[in-house]
Amino acid sequence: MSSPSVSAWFGDGSSRGVAVAAAAGAAVGAAAAWATMSALPKPAAAASAAAPAPRPEDKDIPEFPHFRSLTPLPEGRPKLKNDLIVRAARGERTERVPVWAMRQAGRYLPEFRALRRTCDFFTMCETPELAAEVTLQPLRRFRGLLDAVVIFSDILIVPQAMGMECQMLPGKGPVFPAPLLDPSHLDRLNLSPDASDDGAFSPLYRAIKRTRMLMQDEVPVMGFCGGPWTLLAYMVDGGGSRTYARSKTWLFKHGAESHRLLDALAEGLASMLVGQWRAGASALQVFESSAGELSPADFREFSLPYLLKIASLVRARVPPVSEGGPPLIIFARCAHHAYEALAGTFDVVGVDWAIDPSEVVARVGDKCSALQGNLDPGRLYGDDESIRKATRAMLESFGDMPLIANLGWGMHPTHEPRALRAYFTAVHEESALLRAGGVATPASE
Repeated sequence: MSSPSVSAWFGDGSSRGVAVAAAAGAAVGAAAAWATMSALPKPAAAASAAAPAPRPEDKDIPEFPHFRSLTPLPEGRPKLKNDLIVRAARGERTERVPVWAMRQAGRYLPEFRALRRTCDFFTMCETPELAAEVTLQPLRRFRGLLDAVVIFSDILIVPQAMGMECQMLPGKGPVFPAPLLDPSHLDRLNLSPDASDDGAFSPLYRAIKRTRMLMQDEVPVMGFCGGPWTLLAYMVDGGGSRTYARSKTWLFKHGAESHRLLDALAEGLASMLVGQWRAGASALQVFESSAGELSPADFREFSLPYLLKIASLVRARVPPVSEGGPPLIIFARCAHHAYEALAGTFDVVGVDWAIDPSEVVARVGDKCSALQGNLDPGRLYGDDESIRKATRAMLESFGDMPLIANLGWGMHPTHEPRALRAYFTAVHEESALLRAGGVATPASE
C-alpha cells in the first residue's frame, strides 16, 4: 500500500512543511504503510543520526486499519460508544473496571519510534494531524482493550506559550536553554497566554477534534495539564532535577515571586483545560508529578492552593459532572498526605504505586467519586502470569470503590507492548469476574 497524498492526510487540501508532510504521509494507512517510513526523506538532523537498533517487537505492527474517518461529528458533546471511564469517574458501578495507562502513547511503541524519527518531538505536539495519529496508536494496537485515549501533547507547552524555549534532547529529555535564574526574569514572560480557540493552544484543541473525528468517538479523549509547582520546577531548574536546588531556592528565597508565577500558571492551566473540554475532551487530568518533592507543609503552601484554584476555575466555566461536565482527575505523585484535601475538590484521585490502595479507600473513599491507579510500572517487566497476579491483587485492594485502572506512574521507554497488553487483558478479565461475584482462576494454574 502506498502512502496517501498529503492532501488526503490533512483532509482539507492544505499543505504544510515538507518534513511535517512526509511524517504525516508516513503515519497514514494500515500496517503496510508503516514500511514506507524508512524510505521517507528525513530532516537533516535526523538523516545524519544513526538509526537506533531495532528491538524484537519492532516487527509487531498491528494489522488494524487506520482510523481515517473524516465524517464530521454531530454538534454538541461526544456521544461515546464506550463511556466506561466517564461513568466510573462519576462514581457509577460499571460492569468491569475501565483502564488506560499514563504515557500509553510514547517511546515504548515501535510505531511511535518510527514516526518520531521523521520529525522533532514538539513538531509532533504542534501539528494536529501528527498529534492525533500518535494519540490513536495505542488504541489501534490494543483495540478492544483500551477505554480511553489521552491526547498527545506535553505539559511544557504552557511555559512555551509564556515565551520560554524548550527543547527535547535525546538522552536528556526536556531542556530550557534560558531558565528563570532570578525573579527579574518573570518580566520577560507573558504570564497570560491566549487560551482561546485560536490562541496559543489552538493546535492542541484541533488535535482533540481531529482525534475524535478519526475514531468517531469510539472512546473518550482525556485532556490534561501539568501542575503549577511541577511546571515552575522545570522553568527554574531548566529541566528535570534530582535536587530541585534552583526551584526550591525560588520557593524559599523568593516566596512572593514564586506565588506570582504559580498563580499565573494556575490561571493559564485552567483556561487551557476548559479549552480542551470545549474541543471534546471527556475528562481532564492534572499531573502534579513533582508533588512528592515538597514536604507536607510546603505542599500546602506552594502546590495545594493552586491545584484547588485550577479545579475551582474549571468548575466555574463548565457544567457540573452530573450535567455532562468533565470529571476532574488529580495525580499528585507521592503526596499521600494530601489525598483528603484533594479528594474534596477533584472527582477522581490518582494513586501511585507507593501506597496500598486499601489505605486510600479507607481514607478518602467517601470523599471522591472514584480512584485511579495503581499498578507499579515495574511490574510490566514481568511475564504475563506475574502481571495478571499483580493486577488481581491490585483490583482486590480497591474493593468495591469505583475505579479507573491505570499504572502508578507512566510507561517506560523500555517496556514491551506485550506487557501492557497483558495488563489491559488482566484488568478486563479479572475485574469482570470480581464484579460478577466470581472467583478468578489462580494465575499459577
